[in-house]
Amino acid sequence: MTTTELSPEQATTAAELVNASVRLAGKRIFTDVELTVGRGQFVAVLGPNGAGKSTLMRALLGLLPLQSGSVTVLGRPPAQARAAIGYLPQRHAFDSSTRIRGVDLVRLGLDGTRWGIPVALTTATRRRRKAESARIGEVIETVGATGYAHRAIGELSGGEQQRLLIAQALVRNPQLLILDEPLDSLDLPNQASVAALLRRICTSERVSVLLVAHDVNPLLGYLDQVIYMAGGHATSGSVEEVITSAKLSELYGTPIEVLRTTDGRLVVVGQPEAPHHHGDRHAHDHHEHDQP
Repeated sequence: MTTTELSPEQATTAAELVNASVRLAGKRIFTDVELTVGRGQFVAVLGPNGAGKSTLMRALLGLLPLQSGSVTVLGRPPAQARAAIGYLPQRHAFDSSTRIRGVDLVRLGLDGTRWGIPVALTTATRRRRKAESARIGEVIETVGATGYAHRAIGELSGGEQQRLLIAQALVRNPQLLILDEPLDSLDLPNQASVAALLRRICTSERVSVLLVAHDVNPLLGYLDQVIYMAGGHATSGSVEEVITSAKLSELYGTPIEVLRTTDGRLVVVGQPEAPHHHGDRHAHDHHEHDQP
């Protein structure tokens, strides 16, 4: 089998870790992680701060070597799969003074790695630019941003900005989309709207979506599976399989209770305090909150 040929199993798998372990600066981040993300699946990576969620994303992007075990992305080593991955890192909202237009932000997904050297406008160049403009318009329409894509990004709401950033990550036709906390700065309606958008992208374009989140509740009803990281380990499966009192108690090594409210939200009670904090939004009581 050549490097371009994939086995039937690889052809249906977007990402796979087998007995994967990572250490950073002599500290264990996670150990013996086993997980599989299928093609076209929508998967959330959950867990407290410092559990290794972003480290897992870096390993899948080929930016961080494993101490042991193996990782494959789209049937290849991660570094060989990067061209087929769309990545949206953690971010803060754009300042109101940011004047770049939304459409130009999306275009950076195509042009961001090119040198700014003028080229002769040959027939082939014109044809390529026309095709690129068509693709940019297509992904802007896909994310529902056509009505405001020509406005300055700093004038837009957080939800509108996030849709355009998702379009930027989609513009190169990725097979896997990795998003690190894309719901973080959004209000609840926009969180639900972006979650629904990502579900549609999975279904209509068969793009696998791997999303890091602190709260599973805005994603309920859209996910195929969750990966929950805590205590240096991870477990995966459906929401109903993973976010249970028994499963989380085993993962954390301490009694955890999972409750479901009358409106369907999941509440984790007894979660140990996370070892790291990223900001004031985490400076609340970690012993009872809506962050499974």
